[in-house]
Amino acid sequence: MITDKIRPHHLERKALLYVRQSSAHQVLHNRESSALQYAMRDRLTALGWLEIEVIDDDLGRSAAGGVQRAGFERMVAEVCLGKVGAVCAREVSRFARNSRDWQQLIEMCRVVDTVLVDQETIYAPRHGNDRLLLGLKGSLNEYELDLLRQRSLSARYEKARRGELVVSAPVGFVKAGDRYEKDPDRRVQEAITLVFDKVQELGSARQALCWFHEHDIDLPVKQNNGDTSWRRPNYATIHRMIDNPIYGGAYAYGKTAAASEYSADGVRLKIRRKARTDWLALMPNAHEGYVSWERAEAIRKMLSSNVPTGRHHGAPKHGDALLAGLIRCNRCGRKLTLKYTGAKHGIPRYSCSRAWMDNGAPHCIAFGGLRVDDAIENALLTVVGPGAIAATTAAEKEAGQRRDQVREVLGRDLEAARYAADLAFRQYDAADPANRLVAGELEARWNRALTHVAEVETKIAAHDAAMPVASVDPLALSLLALDLKTVWSAPTTDARLKKRIVRTIIHEVVADIDNATAEIVLVIHWMGGVHSEMRLPKRRRGQRNSTSVDVITAVRQLMLIAKDDLIAGILNRNGLKTGNGNRWTRERVTSLRSNYRIPVFKPAEDGIEPWLNLNNAAKLLQIAPKALRLAAEAGEIEAIHPLPDGPWIFARVALTTSAARSITERARHNPRHPAGSDPDQQSLFSSST
Repeated sequence: MITDKIRPHHLERKALLYVRQSSAHQVLHNRESSALQYAMRDRLTALGWLEIEVIDDDLGRSAAGGVQRAGFERMVAEVCLGKVGAVCAREVSRFARNSRDWQQLIEMCRVVDTVLVDQETIYAPRHGNDRLLLGLKGSLNEYELDLLRQRSLSARYEKARRGELVVSAPVGFVKAGDRYEKDPDRRVQEAITLVFDKVQELGSARQALCWFHEHDIDLPVKQNNGDTSWRRPNYATIHRMIDNPIYGGAYAYGKTAAASEYSADGVRLKIRRKARTDWLALMPNAHEGYVSWERAEAIRKMLSSNVPTGRHHGAPKHGDALLAGLIRCNRCGRKLTLKYTGAKHGIPRYSCSRAWMDNGAPHCIAFGGLRVDDAIENALLTVVGPGAIAATTAAEKEAGQRRDQVREVLGRDLEAARYAADLAFRQYDAADPANRLVAGELEARWNRALTHVAEVETKIAAHDAAMPVASVDPLALSLLALDLKTVWSAPTTDARLKKRIVRTIIHEVVADIDNATAEIVLVIHWMGGVHSEMRLPKRRRGQRNSTSVDVITAVRQLMLIAKDDLIAGILNRNGLKTGNGNRWTRERVTSLRSNYRIPVFKPAEDGIEPWLNLNNAAKLLQIAPKALRLAAEAGEIEAIHPLPDGPWIFARVALTTSAARSITERARHNPRHPAGSDPDQQSLFSSST
């Protein structure tokens, strides 16, 4: 008989009644199931137990093994101590729905000789047949739970594939049956639209966040109870909006997956994001979005490319290098590393050093970035030049229609604050004045609402006072369109804006160095699939700021007859600049001579100069300077002419040759061209040539 399994020593120990419901919803609504489980106490009393303890600590907890059950652990602990004669439940599936907990309970009951009691029978784990039956029931319970889960998930997934499963609505949307609808609050709608506009305008979520913080603008967030509140935005708030396809009018499901993590604190679930290709459903144009699907995807891809990885360019930064993140090594395929050098750290230098940093391999290529950036800049302006006039016309039209976005946001905030103050007043006015406990609280709320209205009005006044009246001159815009180089090189042009223009037109630049010709080879991959090659001479270190060889040669020749200040004036008259693009001064000429070891001009002690200028040479030959210059230009006499707008230099030895005497005789016997003036005639002006 069944009662033969219960021995006196079982009845001497207490019995445990285990009560459990799988979820909080069942605890609240499945009251009959709870009543039937508590009624098992009568069965234990009928079987002869006097001391019965009810364990209901696990109400609302699943027995599938994913959560910790304090009541079940306490029950197993007391069984191990040998204090329990029977453990009872309405059905054995209440104990556990997983093999680990179920087998642990059966084994402990077998060791200490404890029976299991349900509504149908009594099991003695020490009996082989009962232990086999309990094992089969545990496996069936576990399989039944998996089967129910699979059925429910299959139905859920099928509904999601049709785009009809709406679990929760993010901020800016409300649930309308099996679809999403935009929040009817116009303030919420305009705020979310402003997020997308600012991210697209500024090029990154970080810059948009800084803009919102700079103007002290709050964004809506949805609370756990479904209400919408306004808070200071953070990076995650903006990034979630851009990354969520719902705002682009698309239905999406299955974006995340739950993974179990085991630690000393127990088992916990961690949510991991899945790749878009692994989503269960993605249906564009399923409902009305805040932006179009195409625009939402373009903004999302732009933010993805801001991550500096091997496939993406990275966000534009404040540095002057145009090709940061765009240039790649032709030899190893890695991106070139950018480094700023120079006294003011303003000279870019590109180098392929990734292999050296990662694996200790040698550097591939390295070169200065100034010449490369200048060449890319010229090529870019040549491409965009024809569309400058059209772009100027569009910019003029946009400037005339541009809205003051901050002013509009503050206006909506003021409207919401005034509504809240009016609502607080109506609640206060409807209260009974005699009930001071209620009236006092409503009055304090009204005062806080009025204070908030005053704060918003102060912000609007400060903003209106700080914003100047913007005026756009169409003629000035047209003139700037004709000279893009001036606009591009202006100090006020933001480097990040220039980089965004470059990335809009150029997809990538592949660089290499031709050692045979000492040239930098650039292959430009333009947007649209067009490729072009550019070759630039490779500079040696410091060569860009060095003075031209022609200038150095001219200084070597001019120092034969002139001092440093006079040489500086001659160089400036010919439009020559230093290596840094500055005008020449006496100090700079002296520094140049010292650097290249050019001796200084010193007058001869005996007055007989070995080198003469044009006037002194003509005076020595007693002919007109014009006659001597014409002869020098014709090559009849040896002379040096370093610069086009500069002096002629004659060697005293060359003036004693037969060629010089022939020129002198011809000039003196030519009645149309007199030989020159009287040597004793004085001049009002001293010549430097």
